[in-house]
Amino acid sequence: MSLRTATRLALRELRGGLGPFWVLLACLILGAAAIAAVGSTRAAIQAGLTSEGARLLGGDAEVKLTYRAPDATELAWLEARADRLSQVTEFRSMAVTPDGSRALTQVKAVDDLYPLVGRVRLNPDMPLSDALDGAEGLPGAVLDPALMARLGIVAGDRITLGEQAFHVSAALEFEPDSITGGFELGPRSLVREADLASSGLLAPGTLFTTRTRLDLPPGADPDALLSELGRAFPDRGLSWRDARNGAPGVAEFVDRLGAFLILVGLSGLAVGGVGIATAVQAYLAGKVTVIATLRTLGASRRVIFLTYFIQIGILTALGLAIGVTLGALVPWLLGPYLGTRLPVPAEFGLYGAPLAEAAIYGLLAALIFTLWPLARAADVRAATLFRPSERRDWALPVWPYLATIAVATALLVLLAALFSGNWRLTVWTAGGIAGALLLLTLAALAIERLAARARPLARRRPALLWALGAIGGPGRSALPVVLSLGLGLSVLAAVGQIDGNLRSAIRQDLPDKAPAFFFVDIQKDQMPAFRQRLDRDPAVDRIDSAPMLRGIITRINGQPAREVAGDHWVLNGDRGISYADALPDRTRLTQGTWWSEEYTGTPQLSFAAEEAGEMGLALGDEITVNILGRDITATLTSLREVDFSTAGMGFIMVMNPAALEAAPHSFIATVYATPEAEPAILRDISEAMPNVTAIRVRDAIDRVSGLLAGLAAATAWGAAATLVTGFLVLIGAAAADQRNRIFEAAVLRTLGAGRARILASHALRAALLGAAAGAVAILAGILGGWAVSHFVMHTGFAVIWPSALIIVVAGIGVTLLAGLGFAWAPLKARPARVLRAQE
Repeated sequence: MSLRTATRLALRELRGGLGPFWVLLACLILGAAAIAAVGSTRAAIQAGLTSEGARLLGGDAEVKLTYRAPDATELAWLEARADRLSQVTEFRSMAVTPDGSRALTQVKAVDDLYPLVGRVRLNPDMPLSDALDGAEGLPGAVLDPALMARLGIVAGDRITLGEQAFHVSAALEFEPDSITGGFELGPRSLVREADLASSGLLAPGTLFTTRTRLDLPPGADPDALLSELGRAFPDRGLSWRDARNGAPGVAEFVDRLGAFLILVGLSGLAVGGVGIATAVQAYLAGKVTVIATLRTLGASRRVIFLTYFIQIGILTALGLAIGVTLGALVPWLLGPYLGTRLPVPAEFGLYGAPLAEAAIYGLLAALIFTLWPLARAADVRAATLFRPSERRDWALPVWPYLATIAVATALLVLLAALFSGNWRLTVWTAGGIAGALLLLTLAALAIERLAARARPLARRRPALLWALGAIGGPGRSALPVVLSLGLGLSVLAAVGQIDGNLRSAIRQDLPDKAPAFFFVDIQKDQMPAFRQRLDRDPAVDRIDSAPMLRGIITRINGQPAREVAGDHWVLNGDRGISYADALPDRTRLTQGTWWSEEYTGTPQLSFAAEEAGEMGLALGDEITVNILGRDITATLTSLREVDFSTAGMGFIMVMNPAALEAAPHSFIATVYATPEAEPAILRDISEAMPNVTAIRVRDAIDRVSGLLAGLAAATAWGAAATLVTGFLVLIGAAAADQRNRIFEAAVLRTLGAGRARILASHALRAALLGAAAGAVAILAGILGGWAVSHFVMHTGFAVIWPSALIIVVAGIGVTLLAGLGFAWAPLKARPARVLRAQE
């Protein structure tokens, strides 16, 4: 009966219209739409990657090897299980024009069957086989337009790769498997592998990767083939991938970025929750007389609570339905536009999982932020009808309501962790939001108290006195303003600090101590001439060189490496390995001892200390590394400090020379020189040693900076959505306080105050609250930025003051805009009519 009575009363209340609840609806719609849109876009990309897996991979399956091609036995096994095979070899080289211009390029050497799936697009349009046939007695090459622009060449010109000249036949506009290669330092060049025989670029020990693509017969089971491959060739370093996950790196990146943006969206939903709570509290404050009347007529606390709970529940369902619908439709409708601009395939449509996720988030957020004011409304007593003073300072809700709020909050965090798949990021985000809300709440209370105490000091300045009275006097509204605006600004401030510190680390700190060049693929017999050219150059400060191999950690103490160290990044693919007789310069051991010179016993290994700690390694452990298809088991005898942030030379693993020097390998060198000397160094080394590849560190830094800029932009857009929600909440708080402002303006005008002075007091009130919210946001943003930089990015941190000051200005501007927007009605209202209405 209580539920039936409450439902009838709730429906009657809703007949009055949705006007009082526009902020609640707007916050729910915006928050749910943002989360649903991000989730739908992520689902569309994941679906595209799945359906286009074969095209992205270049075949139904792929076997990848580092430093070598499949041997005869491995190739025969693959040919027996595939309808067709195509082999691709990838490496870096220097593209040189006849006039001496040179640039780093990522070379893809292909066979006549490439690509097994999809089609290469060229400009001018022609078959790839015709383009690679070449002209004028030279083999052909197709180049990325960016590389052609950098070299200043067009189709028909010549370039040299190593010691082989090529005729540039066309510009490479599209390659179907372009996103599977991962991060690349240079634009693409595409040639036939057979034409590289005399180039000197694929000598033993050079850095290259082979990818053997398989066109499988219908009905082939990839899992069975993978298992059979592992049994046939255990521990040979063969890496299998099939079309079900054609671009795992891209899929993982999209998944993590989408999860991060959804968590940023939850920050917006938290801001919207403040608006929801404010809207519900303001609405219920206007219903105190109605509630007291119902209590006088015998309505129980249960009926009162259910009446408004059902009412808010209906509105929540309406807001979430609209928000989820918008979040589903916008990506779908914009699919044709977005699809042509995304670097990955996407199949836009309606996906149920992200929509359900957005609805669950919104429902829990609405429950968390409405339960408190609803519980307090149920505590209104019948005496309030006769003693208006009873309306103030409602009691704290009883423990069942507080427990429900706590359980709902815990459930929201738990579901966010499950949906995002990243517990650590979720906990950090939830802790950051909770910490920011607590900090902003304390700041708002402090602001109110300071304003109350500062009022006597502003007696001769009426506008300031009234502004302080509105902030610190009865009916004050600092809390919703500071919370709604401050949290959005805090997210933006944190993003600004993180982005600024990353850019500083890359563009300012690194160049001061980073090398000018990485030189790779230096053959052992070339090292004397290489050192001779650089040792006599006064512009060269330092040269570091070391032998370079790559290997995959397969076992730790006889057990599969992943069973021991989990999914640590060191185990994701092959890693650089070197050997050294003596402890390298500028290297410090943290544990253990270095092997003696000319040691020839069982292999010994030195490991990077930080990574060893993360993987749970200890001195005496046996590490098995697969190098060129051969397993080498070494005993861990020392740990070293390795600082990868300097962009200098650093190896996760170093072995004693006897363990590795017989294997085919090349050398790597870093050269520290002044910028003015770089062109001459690049020219001389490239002309004397065409097979050597030079990687300009500043170019690599620029590419990394571009990636970071894209990530920062995506995060900033998410933070901007949070700020928009905060602005809506701010407007809602101002609208809820409109009745008090009108009455206040009427009293002041009756006492002789002019409209200009009243308007100035409104502006001062908004500016003070905006400055306070901005100041707190700076503090929260700096703390958040420091935590992410220190614990996640492992970089230094310095406050980026221009970004911080912009946050303060934004806080003042937004609150001033909202405050002045709601100041006109109080100024236009006639005092007599307003005062009579209060009688």
